[in-house]
Amino acid sequence: MATITMISNVYYQSESNAKKSTEEGMMSTRRVHLMPALALGSVAALLAACGGGSSAPPTTSAEPATPPASSPAAPTSGPSPTGAPLKVVAAFYPLQFAAQQVGGAAVEVVNLTPPGAEPHDLELTAQDVALIGEADLIVYIPGFQPALDEAIAQEAADRSLDVLTAIPDQLEGHDDHDHGDEDHGDEDHGDEDHGDEDHGDEDHGDEDHGDEDHGSEMGIDPHVWLNPLNMGIIGGEIASRLAELAPEGADSFATGAATLEQQMQSLNDEWAAGTAQCTNRLLVVSHEAFGYLAAQYDLTQVGISGLSPEAEPSPAKVAEVVDLVEAEGVSTIYFETLVDPRIAEVVASETGAQTLVLDPLEGLVEGATGDYVTIMQANLANVQAGNGCT
Repeated sequence: MATITMISNVYYQSESNAKKSTEEGMMSTRRVHLMPALALGSVAALLAACGGGSSAPPTTSAEPATPPASSPAAPTSGPSPTGAPLKVVAAFYPLQFAAQQVGGAAVEVVNLTPPGAEPHDLELTAQDVALIGEADLIVYIPGFQPALDEAIAQEAADRSLDVLTAIPDQLEGHDDHDHGDEDHGDEDHGDEDHGDEDHGDEDHGDEDHGDEDHGSEMGIDPHVWLNPLNMGIIGGEIASRLAELAPEGADSFATGAATLEQQMQSLNDEWAAGTAQCTNRLLVVSHEAFGYLAAQYDLTQVGISGLSPEAEPSPAKVAEVVDLVEAEGVSTIYFETLVDPRIAEVVASETGAQTLVLDPLEGLVEGATGDYVTIMQANLANVQAGNGCT
């Protein structure tokens, strides 16, 4: 526990200093979420301290265990009413992918979240607001990107599609993280004293941790796209709205949605078969983006941070995860492509676990060549390698 407290204290002090420096130097009108990094020497010293004794250093890999197959390209044919494609604005990558697959050549899709950016932190430029005002359709998830919610309310309330409303079996947006903190709090303080009465959800959850704040704003866990079957549902919703805008293209949009649904069913079948037998069914992840994926494939998500990737886990939370990893024999800690991996690496170093990528597909890295299907296949390969699945 002392080691974790030391690591976390240095982590927070370094992050605070780095944030100040970053804020002073920011000139872009978009904010890209890149957590400030510790100096390499400091990280090495911390990990060396963590790795003392019997703990082995973590093994890190960002590559899938097996190369993913290519997914079909978006359809290149379809109606183009009035000679120009419908203008569709997608809030972030999975919604862009779905709109392109459904609409094909009949739509021009603009993704508001650029490659390499963390969509939670989206800030709109004047050009973005103009795009929203001119779009035929805006596809989004409310609460996920507050700046976009405001722009839609002001510019395009009647031209927006909230895909969350069509998703069955929605998950609460903050239960996982709150319960983790409460359990640890009960161990330290006991129910009889004040664990539940003085430091319940209202006090401890909302005041102390930024991720609960974010989860409360969202209400529902927004990461619905990580269940492939939900992507098929989203495609159907997009097709219906596009057909309202261009009735002559209804058949083409329905065909695109059906093709997407078939793709997603095949991907779901791959995941179901690929995770049927695992030596460990705990997914220890850097932030709680994988609730829908875990629920679909009978896995259990354990997040170091909550729903918001920029939220800072407390020293107690990090220690709790370390204890769980050691107790349950977890061999892999999963980190993300757009978020600083150092907290995942600290947990891995403390426990002797390896680290692997589990991509939440909130956005693509710059220069990415894969798409939703191939990245989800790479995720499956890493889960199979990290959790001993066959």
